[in-house]
Amino acid sequence: MRSVTADPAPEAYREGGVSLQLGQGFFRPESRPSRDLGVLLCRSLVACREGLGANPPVRVLDLMAGCGIRSLRLAVEGGAASVWANDADPGRLPLLRANLASLAALPHRCTALTAQKLLAACLLRQQRFELVDLDAFGSVAGLLPLALEAVAFEGVLYLASSDGRSPTGHDRPAAIRSLGAAARAHPASWELALRLQIGQVARLAWAQGCGIEPLFSFSEGRTFRTAIQLRRRPRVGEEQQLGLLAHCHGCGDQQLQSLLKLRGWAPCLCPEDPQQRQGGRPLAISGPLWLGPLQNGAWLERLHQAALALPPGWQAPASQRLLQALMADPGLPARCWPMAELSRRLPTGTPRLAGLLEALRQEGWCAHRSGVMAGMLRSDAPWARILELAAALAPPGPN
Repeated sequence: MRSVTADPAPEAYREGGVSLQLGQGFFRPESRPSRDLGVLLCRSLVACREGLGANPPVRVLDLMAGCGIRSLRLAVEGGAASVWANDADPGRLPLLRANLASLAALPHRCTALTAQKLLAACLLRQQRFELVDLDAFGSVAGLLPLALEAVAFEGVLYLASSDGRSPTGHDRPAAIRSLGAAARAHPASWELALRLQIGQVARLAWAQGCGIEPLFSFSEGRTFRTAIQLRRRPRVGEEQQLGLLAHCHGCGDQQLQSLLKLRGWAPCLCPEDPQQRQGGRPLAISGPLWLGPLQNGAWLERLHQAALALPPGWQAPASQRLLQALMADPGLPARCWPMAELSRRLPTGTPRLAGLLEALRQEGWCAHRSGVMAGMLRSDAPWARILELAAALAPPGPN
């Protein structure tokens, strides 16, 4: 008789402080920084709520859980009081349950519902969570109103969208449909997408009488992620953070305007065109979008302290680098240029970014290295002055 050898059990995938089976579902190891920051966010929320004597500290809703790795890590490493892991694919439910079986001592639930049905049921029961993780494929526009209803006051919506074409200006009709906003091609395209996403959340929260506070925002170009705290009411003047961003593809100038103070745009640096009243090329205008900060320094410091308390290896080096980059850039003002664009406009070479930042700061301008996109300058200095300083600092060209 021929002997039959059983297939060996697949090796468990290890990440942070957990191990689990990935199954056949969609999974990206490259997204680990987002999961690592999610753990730090959860730990920070727990610490804040425990400091206020809140009970329970943090309840987590993972709307699109996949194999359950985020739910498991938020429970084991993040210190969540309870976890609800959901995925619309019923075929993943056995895997979800198996991966979360180790949480026997922690209240947890695994379901296979569409996110719309689950959120609608939570609304009817007035059930809310301190951390709602919405890691969506494509646009999240249809889920945002219900998702916000599921976030407790002072809780956080950890939002991800993989719709890259609409908010980066590559599909303008789709941006109108999904975001209710204009999205035009822009050199800081990742940041543009994040600001459009936050702006959409802000409008929905304000319509519900609430306010928002972006805690951190980042992207690797495929997925656009932001953690947004829901406040009981808007801050005074919060509506001034919604506005328009204009960019001239001719001279590179950028301008901002709040919707509350909307007026005519100033002329850019392009030569006067006798056929146009304001001269120069037409501006490419995107918005309405969020003009306020992308990062909250106090919260990022909490994440940093939470990371220091974790055992070695629970945070990937890439996650540590990302956190440091975000801490160094508040995301203000919403005017960013790649150094490559400066290089194209200078007769000589490109100056060092660090030197240009220092020169701008010495003149009293705000200047930062972008934490969202590498090799980009953020500043409130006039574009003409940035070009002048860059030219003065550029290395001399060949004789």
